Amino acid sequence: MIQSPICEIFGIKYPIFQGGMAWISDARLASAVSLGGGAGLISAMNAGADYVRGEIRKCRESVGSLIFGVNIMLMSPFADDIAQLVVDEKVPLVTTGAGLPSKYMPAWTAAGIKTAPVVPSVAVAKKAAKLGASAIIAEGGESGGHVGDLTTMALVPQVADAVDIPVLAAGGVADGRGVAAAFMLGARGVQCGTRFLTATECNVHRNYKDKILAAKDIDTIVTGKSLGHPVRSLKNAFSRRFFEMEYDNTLSKEAIEAFGAGSLRKAAVEGDVTDGSVMAGQIAALVKDEAPAAEIISRIFSEAENILRGASEWIK
Repeated sequence: MIQSPICEIFGIKYPIFQGGMAWISDARLASAVSLGGGAGLISAMNAGADYVRGEIRKCRESVGSLIFGVNIMLMSPFADDIAQLVVDEKVPLVTTGAGLPSKYMPAWTAAGIKTAPVVPSVAVAKKAAKLGASAIIAEGGESGGHVGDLTTMALVPQVADAVDIPVLAAGGVADGRGVAAAFMLGARGVQCGTRFLTATECNVHRNYKDKILAAKDIDTIVTGKSLGHPVRSLKNAFSRRFFEMEYDNTLSKEAIEAFGAGSLRKAAVEGDVTDGSVMAGQIAALVKDEAPAAEIISRIFSEAENILRGASEWIK
């Protein structure tokens, strides 16, 4: 079995986090991942405290003493409320995105919450480490949803060299080869989002799952760069139109933002994969089956172990 400080720090069997995907990462999926030996995450997205509290309690009821967490988008209008909620509810793990959790870290540390900020660059990773993070999630631009400029292969080793805490690689990992590569780059674990979209416990709409299962290697597109918040999703009528609108000088930023509002919910909840945003990483083309989260995890790490054991064949 792969031995990693990530397992020791977070009390998990396998060094894998499930990504916090808005409208998708709920208590059911998070519970399945935690029960399968990883760390499941509930996405707080832009929801208020009542919704997130309910998901936390459902997850805790399912996993008992096993670790689970909440992913907090720091740009959410409810970020302050959720930051306090995880303290009140004694959530053991918090991951963050869209900024640095500077003002929340003292309270989280005092409450014994383990933290793992998602970062897109070395500079942000260093700042997160100084804040007292337990680990860093270095996310490359191959990932689905909000993305940075650096690829996982370039970002992970630089972050691993820059901080003294363990790094998890995110973006472009969906099988054992990705895990093995992440370890060779200096990571001590991985975070996967797209791969869990087809977990049997994932409540995303059937149409969304089918879109992932049918994806090809060139089927993703990044939109929103001109607006300052690039997002990777599958190509469809919505994403192509959004891309065109970005470079139409007759349209205001507000008009483009309005066009995109609610698009993820439209796809993930309502199943409109034509006019909704089907967020997914470039690795979607490797996702070819549905399986329970526990099976996905065990299969990934069985593959990774076999690959790492066989690495010596290249040394003569």
